[in-house]
Amino acid sequence: MLIQPGALLAEINSPDDLKKLDQTQLVQVCDELRQFIVDNVSVYGGHFGASLGVVELTVALHYIFNTPEDQIVWDVGHQAYGHKVLTGRREVFHTNRLYKGMSGFPKRKESEFDTFGVGHSSTSISAALGMAVANKYKDDKRQHIAVIGDGAMTGGLAFEGMNHAGVSDTNMIIILNDNCMSIDPNVGALKDYLTDVTTSHTYNKMREDVWKMLSKLSTFGKSAQEIISKVEHSMKGMLLKQSNLFESLNLRYFGPVDGHDVNHLAHVLSDLKDIPGPKILHCVTVKGKGYKPAEEGNATKWHAPGKFDKVTGEVFKKVHDKPQPPKYQEVFGHTIVELAEKNEKIMGITPAMPSGSSMNIMMKAMPDRAIDVGIAEQHAVTFSAGLATQGLVPFCNIYSTFMQRAFDQVIHDVCIQDLPVNFCLDRAGFAGADGPTHHGAYDIAYMRCIPNMIVAAPMNEGELRDMMYTAQLPREGQAFTIRYPRGQGVMPEWRTEMKKMAIGTGRKISDGEDLAILTIGHIGNYAIEAKEQLAEMGINPAHYDMRFVKPLDEELLHDIFRNFKKVITVEDGCLMGGFGSAVLEFMSENGYSAQVKRLGIPDAIIEHGTQEQLHDECNFGVSGIIETSKALLGAKVKAEISNN
Repeated sequence: MLIQPGALLAEINSPDDLKKLDQTQLVQVCDELRQFIVDNVSVYGGHFGASLGVVELTVALHYIFNTPEDQIVWDVGHQAYGHKVLTGRREVFHTNRLYKGMSGFPKRKESEFDTFGVGHSSTSISAALGMAVANKYKDDKRQHIAVIGDGAMTGGLAFEGMNHAGVSDTNMIIILNDNCMSIDPNVGALKDYLTDVTTSHTYNKMREDVWKMLSKLSTFGKSAQEIISKVEHSMKGMLLKQSNLFESLNLRYFGPVDGHDVNHLAHVLSDLKDIPGPKILHCVTVKGKGYKPAEEGNATKWHAPGKFDKVTGEVFKKVHDKPQPPKYQEVFGHTIVELAEKNEKIMGITPAMPSGSSMNIMMKAMPDRAIDVGIAEQHAVTFSAGLATQGLVPFCNIYSTFMQRAFDQVIHDVCIQDLPVNFCLDRAGFAGADGPTHHGAYDIAYMRCIPNMIVAAPMNEGELRDMMYTAQLPREGQAFTIRYPRGQGVMPEWRTEMKKMAIGTGRKISDGEDLAILTIGHIGNYAIEAKEQLAEMGINPAHYDMRFVKPLDEELLHDIFRNFKKVITVEDGCLMGGFGSAVLEFMSENGYSAQVKRLGIPDAIIEHGTQEQLHDECNFGVSGIIETSKALLGAKVKAEISNN
C-alpha cells in the first residue's frame, strides 16, 4: 500500500520546490509532512517520535537555507525522516529500513542532502565544524548547521566539538533540539540545566524583548546588533547564570524558542544566517508532536513502536499459539536482578539504554544499584573500572556497536589494571533494520586481542545465565565479555538453575563423522537445523558449541583436529580476526593440517535488512552452512546422489 501525500507535499520533490511556497503555507506543509510520517510508520514501522518532534524545524531549515549547498548534519538520524521526505525520497519512503530499501539514517551514498552518515550519537557538532573549517579554508561562504538532541548533547564528543567550535571563528549554527528525551528519559546535570533555562519566566520574557529590539534596530546596521548583543549578554549574566555554560565556550546563545512555530523558526533562522561566528539556537520541542498517543503516552515506547493502528494507537503484536522464547536482553535484565539479590556487590551500568538493554528491570527493583550514565560509553567503562577498584562487581551493559566507542577505556582503564569488569554486549552480530552503523560485527575481533580479557557467547538463554553467574564469582583480574544478539532465544522455559561454567570450555552438541562444525554463540542454532537437513542427504557432521573465543577450549580443539580433516567455523561477527581466525591460529601453532572454511561477516560493509536476510546474504545462515558442507564433501555428496 503506497501512502499518498497531501496536496502541497505531493509537489515537493526538493527544497527548491518548498521555497516556491509562500511562508504562510508552511504550517500546512508541516501538517501534511507529519501525517505522511504517521501514515507510513504505522504501516511499515520505523523510528517515530523523534522525527515528529522536528517537523517544523526541518521545514524551516530547508525553507531558509540553500541546501545542499548549505550543509545540515543531523545527529543520530532518528529525527531525519522529514528531511528525507523533503529531499527527493518521498516516493521510496515506504522502503525505509527494508532489505535493499532506503536507510533509516542519513547516508552519504543515498543523497547529496545527507552530508554526513550518522547512527551513533553526539557526532554532529564535530562533523559540521570540520565542514565549516574546510570551507572557511576554501573561502566558501556556505552555512553549516548541526542539529543535535538534548540526549545526544550528553555525549562527551558533543562537548569536545563545542569547545573547539567556540574558538574556530566559523560560520556555524548548532541547533539544540530539546525534548527532554533520548530513547529513554535523559539523566544528569545537563538535563537539569536545560530545564532551568526553559522554565525561567523572567529570562524568557526579557529574551523576547531583546529579540523585538533586535528586529527593530537591525536596519541600523552592525552597531545596533553589537549593542543588542551586549544587552542580551548582560541580561543572561544577571538573570540566568546557567546560560553561561554555552557562552563560556564562546558560543552565542539564542533561545529558547518554540520548536513547533514554523514561521517564527523561519524568522529566527533567517536572522541567525547574518550573525557571524559560532552560535547555538535552543529549540524546545515535544517528542511525538502531533500524534496524541505519542505525546501523552510512553515516549520510550513511541521511539520505534513497530507497526500500529494510527487511529487507536494500538501497537500490533504477533499472536502465538504456544509459549515463545524471551529476548536475550530480557533474560539479561531478569538474571542480573536474581544475581544481585544474592550478591550485594553487583552493580548495573548502562549508557542511556536502560530499556533497550533491559537494565530498567534492575533500575526499578534496585534503583541505588543500577545506573544510567547518559550517552557516554567511555565514561560508562571507566566508571565501571572505578567501581571495580572498590571491590564491587560491575555489569556494564553496552550495545556491541557502541562499545566500539570505548575501546581505549577497555584497554587502558580496565585490562591494563587487571580489573574484573563484566561487559554484556547486547545486539552482537547483525542488528537488522538499523543497518551498518548498528551491526555488532567487530567485538569478537577487538576484544580477543586484548590481554586480561575473557570473551564468551551463549548459544541459548541457559548458557547466558550460566555465564553471568560465572562472571559475578570472584576471579583474578580478568575482564569478562559476554556477547549476545538482538532478538529471541530458543528456550520458552528459560529460567534454568544457574551454575558455574568452567571458563574456556566448549561442549559437543552432537557426534558426527564427515566433518566438524564449530559455532560460537546463538548462531549455533542454525547448525542444529542444518545438520537435520544434511542428514537427509546422507551427511553426518559433528557439531561443537565452543562458548569461549578466549580462552579457547584447546583440549576440545585437539580432539577435533585429531579426528576431522574438514572443519567449518560459524560466527555472527567479522571474519578478520574473529572466532574462525582464532581456530586457524590454534591449528597452525599446533601443527595440524585440515581444510577449514570460515563462515561469518565478510570484509565489507553490510547494509540493513532482517537478521535472517543478512545471514543468508553473507552465507552463514542455514542454507550457507548446508552448501558449505556439501562443497567440502563434494565427492561424498556425489556418491550419495548416485547411490540413490
